[in-house]
Amino acid sequence: MVTSGGRRSTGAVASVVVALLAVAVWWLQGGDGSDEGRDATAEPTTSLTAPAEPSASTVTPSVAPATSEAAPETGAGMPPYDDLSGLPYVALGDLPPEAADVVDLIGTGGPFPYDKDGSTFGNYEGLLPDAPDGYYREYTVETPGSDDRGARRIVGGADGELYWTEDHYESFEVIWR
Repeated sequence: MVTSGGRRSTGAVASVVVALLAVAVWWLQGGDGSDEGRDATAEPTTSLTAPAEPSASTVTPSVAPATSEAAPETGAGMPPYDDLSGLPYVALGDLPPEAADVVDLIGTGGPFPYDKDGSTFGNYEGLLPDAPDGYYREYTVETPGSDDRGARRIVGGADGELYWTEDHYESFEVIWR
């Protein structure tokens, strides 16, 4: 038998649960309700068009050469995540200087220091957006002091997007330029 005291305690529990849910939603939406750090005018960058089919085995991403003057400042206008891939962004200026050198080489079409540079990247890990075979190309980013090619790479898509990995394809970030 439930007494009126039992109904009051059930109501109190329900009120506490609702209050906790409200706090959780508030916290997940940024905590204090301010738009600090958010760009309210930014347009979404998701494209609904399918990537172009690569026409040859020598597809090279079209990338404008980067210079140290052109590299964006750390986080200047950079969203935290890419809408298409869901991967975090990293500013080119925050990467090792060897990465900017490779971006320059990709933009000019080489020459590349390693035979494997420009070869097809298969995306077997499935961490990059799905694309047709031959869409992605990989490039070595030298690691000072390493006896081999090291683990650092830039992977470029045929539409010009560039991805950074410093752990040999275990994780990726989208390079913000």
